[in-house]
Amino acid sequence: MLDWSGCVAVERSPDKVSGAWLFRGTRVPVKALFENLEGGATVDQFLEWFPGVSREQALAVLEFAEGGLAKHETADILGNREAMDAIRAYEAGKMKFFPLSSLK
Repeated sequence: MLDWSGCVAVERSPDKVSGAWLFRGTRVPVKALFENLEGGATVDQFLEWFPGVSREQALAVLEFAEGGLAKHETADILGNREAMDAIRAYEAGKMKFFPLSSLK
């Protein structure tokens, strides 16, 4: 599992959303971003649907996850087999995520 403790855009507290990693200052789980992207949403759509999350936070999370993937860490972001399949598809170029460079 990716260790989110090094990402400044997120926080975790045992008394908020069952201790899930959340976008800092919100109750929006980090995994919601990846679930929505996996489902075909764009980052702009995600930001529209979750207005408490800033573009900077979303980009920081994506960049942090990308760094973890680049280091070949185990990156079971969503905590299930579908997440690992999505990550493998992304790495193989079969999943259409927005390139981070085009979002800046």
